Amino acid sequence: MSDRDVVESMSELVAALMTSLSSQQRAQVAGALDDPRLREWTYLPGDRPGLPLADLDAEQHALALRLVASTESAAAAGRAVGAIETERVRRTLAAGVEPPAGSDRYWLRVLGTPGEQPWGWRINGHHLAVHVVVAAGECSVTPQFVGAEPAVLPDDSPWPGRRLLGAEEDLARDLLDALEPDRRAQAVAGDRAPADILTGADPVADPSVLPAGLARGDMEPSQQARLDDLVRRYLARAPDSRARAAWTAAEGAGLDRIRFGWAGSVEPGVGRYYCIHGPTLLIEYDNTQDDANHAHSVWRDVTHDWGGDLLRRHRAEQH
Repeated sequence: MSDRDVVESMSELVAALMTSLSSQQRAQVAGALDDPRLREWTYLPGDRPGLPLADLDAEQHALALRLVASTESAAAAGRAVGAIETERVRRTLAAGVEPPAGSDRYWLRVLGTPGEQPWGWRINGHHLAVHVVVAAGECSVTPQFVGAEPAVLPDDSPWPGRRLLGAEEDLARDLLDALEPDRRAQAVAGDRAPADILTGADPVADPSVLPAGLARGDMEPSQQARLDDLVRRYLARAPDSRARAAWTAAEGAGLDRIRFGWAGSVEPGVGRYYCIHGPTLLIEYDNTQDDANHAHSVWRDVTHDWGGDLLRRHRAEQH
């Protein structure tokens, strides 16, 4: 799908949802795109501003999940909704009983008016945060956080054995295993993983807090290909057109300037962490809690977080 198609699809889904809401619900969901508090976000449990998905009827809830799914490419289909499904399993394990249907603890906000650019929307809750801005005929979807607890779903769950972030972990481990001892020594920051992603929920991600790691330009071609596959896995969390644009931006800034760092173990059940950072992107993955069965991952777009360059371009076009 083109940027125009993606934007139109999102606009139609939001319009259909807004039409179905009561006046009180519309007041809850509505926000202003220029509200500076929008950059205050978290991936931890707790209430958020906005309209709870738990307050929607079945048809509205389905529309909201379709909207969430619209942020992903075909290659990553189900990643964001999968975080919501995994949270249901976590709640079941914690309470000993399956939560009621439609009780998902996620909050939706619509920022501005769909069709009148710029506008945006966001979905936030435990282990899921997607921030969408539409401007200049395009959309951005970062900061974007996806987590999974458990990282491997139990056999008696509705999705036995599912590893929501399994590919993100396996591709990184394959890359680490492919490095020769000298390159591996440069990539690995230590044998103990940090307790969580290092950039946390910072409004502006600071790459200086990350391990320096090994530059792509210092890798062999086969190792570079593994790193590229891993980066593309994260970019696929955006619609195809945005994923392609993000990759093109990384190429333009110099793929060889992208760096890969690892900390912790490669053994199952032992904490591990990695980061990828370059001129246009920052990625982190951490799986340390609950005997390394509780994964966090984040993708930050250095130029397009919170709309970034898209909003600047839109403002320039208006003058």
